[in-house]
Amino acid sequence: MPIKLPSDLPAYAVLKREGVSVMDEDAASRQDIRPLRIALLNLMPKKIQTENQFARLIGATPLQIELSLIRMTNHYSRNTTEEHMESFYRPFSDVKGEKFDGLIITGAPIEHLAFDNVDYWDELREVMDWTQTNVHSTFGVCWGGMALINHFHGVDKHMLEAKAFGCFRHKNLKAASPFLRGFSDDCVIPVSRWTEMRQSEIDAAEGLHTLLGSDEVGPCLVEDPAHRALYIFNHFEYDSDTLKQEYDRDVAEGTPINIPQNYYPNDDPTQPPMNRWRSHAHLLYCNWVNEIYQSTPFEMDKIGA
Repeated sequence: MPIKLPSDLPAYAVLKREGVSVMDEDAASRQDIRPLRIALLNLMPKKIQTENQFARLIGATPLQIELSLIRMTNHYSRNTTEEHMESFYRPFSDVKGEKFDGLIITGAPIEHLAFDNVDYWDELREVMDWTQTNVHSTFGVCWGGMALINHFHGVDKHMLEAKAFGCFRHKNLKAASPFLRGFSDDCVIPVSRWTEMRQSEIDAAEGLHTLLGSDEVGPCLVEDPAHRALYIFNHFEYDSDTLKQEYDRDVAEGTPINIPQNYYPNDDPTQPPMNRWRSHAHLLYCNWVNEIYQSTPFEMDKIGA
């Protein structure tokens, strides 16, 4: 089954060219099933790129998915046109009366700020509390995952002396987890962050289970059953050239940056990077969507009951 997107959303044409099954509103209305309602709270500056990345992953399942794009109510994007935001995004204040089968909260390039110093932190805390009554399953990514685990468990992020930047091997720590169904014993995941979560502090919090972790860059994927949530601190959703874009940007701006580790062939940035995480990325998000499908109430008003 396809993912349902507005036919004029840029991701619709991108995914259609890539062979991902997509449909517009007219086609979806002719199917006598209830699509899964999944929302994307997009906190990234490059909104369209991020839309494409997550729509690509959740659109690869055999289920019909209705994707809703959400923004913070009083925080406005400087990197995406006002026309795009007005056409495709709704502020949280407009959707908080609705219910969703799933919610993805993306990362944000604000790691250097304490959570309390983020200008939309109060509203984001409202969003995170709202997930417990209006969302069946929540997936926090990078800073979004750090915000969730901090809000629900008080686990804090810690600044690194140097940026964790590159592609790192991660161990499958809970092979029986339904979220890791089909995973190898280890996998490669892109990492790009100035902060870390510490396994000892996650272990000290009640009810958390680390599913993927790295000897080099620490815990990666954490399950929080009590809050029906997953927290991932790295970037399975990244395109093949996303780390390259970040590296090239920093080089052009004169920002000190190391070549991303284990990314370019022979660590040579003149060579095209190789994508070694795509299959596991699809597995993880397909497993998440499948778990939602297996457990979410058919009647939307019973979500969070």
